[in-house]
Amino acid sequence: MAPAKATNVVRLLLGSTALWLSQLGAGTVAASKSVTAHLAAKWPETPLLLEASEFMAEESNEKFWQFLETVQELAIYKQTESDYSYYNLILKKAGQFLDNLHINLLKFAFSIRAYSPAIQMFQQIAADEPPPDGCNAFVVIHKKHTCKINEIKKLLKKAASRTRPYLFKGDHKFPTNKENLPVVILYAEMGTRTFSAFHKVLSAKAQNEEILYVLRHYIQKPSSRKMYLSGYGVELAIKSTEYKALDDTQVKTVTNTTVEDETEANEVQGFLFGKLKEIYSDLRDNLTAFQKYLIESNKQMTPLKVWELQDLSFQAASQIMSTPVYDAIKLMKDISQNFPIKARLRMNVLICLFQSTLNVKNLRSQHYNKT
Repeated sequence: MAPAKATNVVRLLLGSTALWLSQLGAGTVAASKSVTAHLAAKWPETPLLLEASEFMAEESNEKFWQFLETVQELAIYKQTESDYSYYNLILKKAGQFLDNLHINLLKFAFSIRAYSPAIQMFQQIAADEPPPDGCNAFVVIHKKHTCKINEIKKLLKKAASRTRPYLFKGDHKFPTNKENLPVVILYAEMGTRTFSAFHKVLSAKAQNEEILYVLRHYIQKPSSRKMYLSGYGVELAIKSTEYKALDDTQVKTVTNTTVEDETEANEVQGFLFGKLKEIYSDLRDNLTAFQKYLIESNKQMTPLKVWELQDLSFQAASQIMSTPVYDAIKLMKDISQNFPIKARLRMNVLICLFQSTLNVKNLRSQHYNKT
């Protein structure tokens, strides 16, 4: 009987412990009210390979085409590899032309999808052509379209008689010594077999100085996944409508504590209240009241006039440069986050200095007139 009783006691303890843990977990989940927000762009997700090419193009046009040669059919691996493996493969290919610093910059650009808008820009340009039906890639030769490689030679014969296309600043031009050549614009997705077939023909003609080869990104079947962005200045404001009963005495205590913390600020609108209270200890109450008034007036977001906006960037940079090194980053963060208030504060100080200068000049003029 003793072993049976011991077993029952153990089961009872385990059951009560499991119930307590489940209640504790439920309480933790109920207490947690975190909000997760995602920022999605209006265009679908763009391939990382194309974004990497835009990063290369920003480095130099030569690196762009060198990178392109190494990834002509790299998109094939995307179907067999995981997203993470494909991501590392792109970084490995890019590492052939970049140092470790630029690889880290490329990773950062991937994380915030910095070059996705550029890919979407080319996609919109291709949509305005518009592309021929059922073509994974196509070329435009002086307003004539084709998605067949064997028709390129035919369209080039009378290309000079047609209007030359307009080229944008961001277009990728194959390196050539001549510019006055027939322009062939290839719309294709880098890394695909269709792109590789077109690129071999067009690059050979460009090297022979027969054409001016221009590449624009084009994705025939965009991704069904949304393009989530990060690192952009977006604010999510949530208002709680839940009624909460609070003790008025506690609220007043918290408010007073906040005001006291604010009044401990040494400098407010150019006044060093710490020094003033040391020098004029008998006026401490009046100085505290004046300090509170200045702090409250700082919170009023009144629009600045045009003349007040002049040289603000120079003044901000000058103040940051004159600050010790260890405090410069902190000051720069404070100015960038509270720029409207800081701008108003700076203008008030300048106005006070200007008025003080005028008063000194008036006193001097009055003194000279008397003498």
